[in-house]
Amino acid sequence: MGNGRRKYDIIYADPPWAYKVWSEKTAGRTASRHYNTQSLGYLACLDIASLCNPDCVLLMWATFPCLAEAFALGRAWGFRYKTVAFVWVKRNRHNHDLFLGMGYYTRANAEVVLLFTKGRPLKRVNKDVPQVLICPKGKHSQKPPEIRRRIERLFGDRRRLELFARSRDGFFPDTEYEGWDVFGNEANSSIPVNLNQYLFTLKI
Repeated sequence: MGNGRRKYDIIYADPPWAYKVWSEKTAGRTASRHYNTQSLGYLACLDIASLCNPDCVLLMWATFPCLAEAFALGRAWGFRYKTVAFVWVKRNRHNHDLFLGMGYYTRANAEVVLLFTKGRPLKRVNKDVPQVLICPKGKHSQKPPEIRRRIERLFGDRRRLELFARSRDGFFPDTEYEGWDVFGNEANSSIPVNLNQYLFTLKI
């Protein structure tokens, strides 16, 4: 898909959340060791509204420590929170046991995709798309390609954009994004996304 300031019906995002850490040991395991993270203020200033059709759905990955930030970001981009579209329960790569991640309280082994809308809800094409996905954990920040397929099944063949995509041989191959436009500083054929300069003065 090319882009000539086209607008999209579906926005799929995996924001590069910046995490607060409480020790040097923990800092060595955070996302910033793997890719550039961004503050909520910077993410909110991305002019996503200019890329959306009047009726649009946003599906956003969120970890549980960043739920408040995810809700705020959805609002900043002009969307209203509706529900949790998907829950990814992670298994270990080499057996069927549940993966045990980090966590200051319980050990994290699930992530969610929040669903936001603007305008009128998009028509649901298929009524049998399940919410829960149980599958092995990939490499750091790598999300299951099955989620894209479920989005396509849910809403059909609409114009769709993936934000914060990454391209890398053997890691995030371009074939994963077939049928999608992509934006990301590590993505091949990334479309441009502008900043809303006036939003820098707002408190998110």
